This record gives sequence, structure tokens and C-alpha cells, in this order.
Amino acid sequence: MKVKRIVSNVATSEVDKASAFYKEILGLEVLMDLGWIRTYGSSAKMTIQVSVMSEGGSGTAVPDISIEVDDVEEALTRVRKAGIAIEYGPANEPWGVRRFYVRDPFGKLINILQHE
Repeated sequence: MKVKRIVSNVATSEVDKASAFYKEILGLEVLMDLGWIRTYGSSAKMTIQVSVMSEGGSGTAVPDISIEVDDVEEALTRVRKAGIAIEYGPANEPWGVRRFYVRDPFGKLINILQHE
């Protein structure tokens, strides 16, 4: 058996709120919309990973979701333009990533990062 996909599920009664963050800021596409579930994603092939953590690194809280982008500065610009508070960073971490933390519309802590 091989794992084909891992999906992060976020519980909310306000599915429409996701669009401003996941579509407009992060540029993800709506892959499925059944009203009660809206799946955002990309057709790009990605590595399957599950991280188990005692902390988020550099003394930070464990993020709910980590999202790797190809241009962390562009993501930072979009987040700031949207008026979303940055909870950590931006920081160049000793393990070779530049990242920052924000909360999505549902209060989930999101680690947005780029490998240097």
C-alpha cells in the first residue's frame, strides 16, 4: 500500500470565509465545492509529509498547517496588504527556511515558508 494524498481538514460552519485566505492570498484553486466542503489545492505534484512536533522551532508554537511557497516575500506582501496580523517572523531559521506565522480565518496557526 502507498499513501496517495494527505488532506488537512479545518472544521468551520463558514466555508465561504476560506476563499480570501486560501484562494486570494495563497493562490490556491478551488478543486471541489459541495457547499459543505470546499477543497483548495494545486495540480502541482507535492511531497507527502506528516510532521510530529513538540514545538514549532525557535521556541514557537506548533503550527496547525505548514505551507511552502516559492516566494515567501510575495506571500508576506499579500498577507500585509490583507491586514492579517503576523504572529511570528518573518525569520530566517537556522535549518534553512525563511518563514512567518499567521492565523487563517478559522484561527488555525499557519506556517508559511520558503526553503532558502
